[in-house]
Amino acid sequence: MAVIVNDVELTDAEMAEELPLHAEAENPVQRAMTALVLRRILLDEAARLEIIGPDHEATIEALLEKEVQVPTPDDQTCRRYYEQHQDRFTVGQLLEADHILFQVTPHVDLVALRSLAQDTLTTLMADPSTFAEQARTLSNCPSGAVGGSLGQVARGDTAPEFERAIFAMQAPGLLPRLLETRYGLHIVKVNRRIEGRLQPYVAVAASIAHALAAASRDTAWKQYIKLLVGRARIEGIEMEGTDSLLVQ
Repeated sequence: MAVIVNDVELTDAEMAEELPLHAEAENPVQRAMTALVLRRILLDEAARLEIIGPDHEATIEALLEKEVQVPTPDDQTCRRYYEQHQDRFTVGQLLEADHILFQVTPHVDLVALRSLAQDTLTTLMADPSTFAEQARTLSNCPSGAVGGSLGQVARGDTAPEFERAIFAMQAPGLLPRLLETRYGLHIVKVNRRIEGRLQPYVAVAASIAHALAAASRDTAWKQYIKLLVGRARIEGIEMEGTDSLLVQ
């Protein structure tokens, strides 16, 4: 079925050019077509307002700059963010940790896998001294060969969900629950915690302001483009997943 935006049909040539940019998406065709629709809507609005750039991307950028008011974070807002997220501005923090990974693969029996992981955790809670042996026997991570040791782990070294859980542990020991990540189920033991140093606010104020401004900009852009989508005449496509694809 043809996709038509504001009475203009999107072409196969446009799709062929856009599709490779979304090869990693869950549904590349849907995502590419959504991007084309959004771009067409933005360019139509730019033309209506007589905004013309040297190319499409520059035209869209000029439109957003002119039409979208982005609030600038003040010093009080930046300081509040700093106080509420001090872990993000702490450097030199390290953990020495071990884990056992029960990997989720396409055809794995999730019920059986979770049962095995939970039974193993229960055993280790009763006798942590067998952790290395269990890791060598059961872990699907290469670290199993060395008893599950991950060595020293810094922030940014592991998956975000894994990092949040282990750095939230205030004392060494076994995490008393299974940790779920994109890779599977983990049993985690922290052996040593090396506290880092909190950077002073003045050293990170500029980066905080930049990050908050970027977040405000993205939110404002999304609201504006959703408004344009609501006004546009779109046929042949359900506009799903636009939040992550509003401006590329």
